Amino acid sequence: MSDAVYSHDAHGHGHDHHDDHHEEGSHGSFGSYMIGFGLSVILTAIPFWLVMTGTLADAQLTGFIILAFAAVQVVVHMIYFLHMNSRVEGGWSFMAMMLTIVLVVIVLSGSMWVMYHLNANMMPHPQMEMDMGSTHEMRLSNDMSEMP
Repeated sequence: MSDAVYSHDAHGHGHDHHDDHHEEGSHGSFGSYMIGFGLSVILTAIPFWLVMTGTLADAQLTGFIILAFAAVQVVVHMIYFLHMNSRVEGGWSFMAMMLTIVLVVIVLSGSMWVMYHLNANMMPHPQMEMDMGSTHEMRLSNDMSEMP
């Protein structure tokens, strides 16, 4: 046998090395799942209520509040359902959570920016309606002048 081939026990690995990956408390209990579910329902119901009742008169403020609730709900899902915290997997899942938060902020702010500019540039303005009205009147006068 060559020197490149080692037996499994030569590296000091015992038969219980597969148990090292399971840390205590890495899986949630029924109570923690119910807390996560309750928070998710509340974080969904409040923005739904805000939109359906029109409680806030300012649509832009309502949009920002909904985005804030969405961001908090993403964090709740990551903590209660994906079990991400600083103790699990040597902190790597916490780093994944931080990356997710950064990406969510980028996506939400980019979406708001795009929607704002689409609204500002694509919606008809009063000046456009006046221009269209005069064009319509000119077409009518041209149609009447062409009649025999």
